[in-house]
Amino acid sequence: MSTTLKTFTTAVPTISKDVVAAGDAWLAACDKPQTFRLFEVPAPGVEAGTVGYRARLKTEGLTGRAYLEMWCRFPGRGEFFSKGLAHVVTGTNDWVSCEIPFLLKKGEQPDLIRLNLVVAAVGIIFKKAVAGKIWLKDVELVFHPGP
Repeated sequence: MSTTLKTFTTAVPTISKDVVAAGDAWLAACDKPQTFRLFEVPAPGVEAGTVGYRARLKTEGLTGRAYLEMWCRFPGRGEFFSKGLAHVVTGTNDWVSCEIPFLLKKGEQPDLIRLNLVVAAVGIIFKKAVAGKIWLKDVELVFHPGP
């Protein structure tokens, strides 16, 4: 049974000023590879289970690849990430649901979780131009307790 730790609506501004509210979603227009910093969740109070970052994405004319990224910070140990490379969107797509996991072992308690949207170039030449629009909605952070 999962627990919703935090739900984000467009009433909550994103950290990145390059992402703007557009109706019931956020819109990120991009012209280069970049990471959009969306939200931070301090002291989520979880351990021994899986944290999930969920969102729905929609794209228009995206020449790059967009995916979710989550960073978990642990006191005295630093930050570790999970990237949604299995759920990449590109081109023009209607709404698609994405979720990425971060496994926490017993005793591992993050003191901060960062939620991002990454837009990367396609192919070997990573300095290649990226263009397009990405919409994001139904963003939430959930927790699935371990066994």
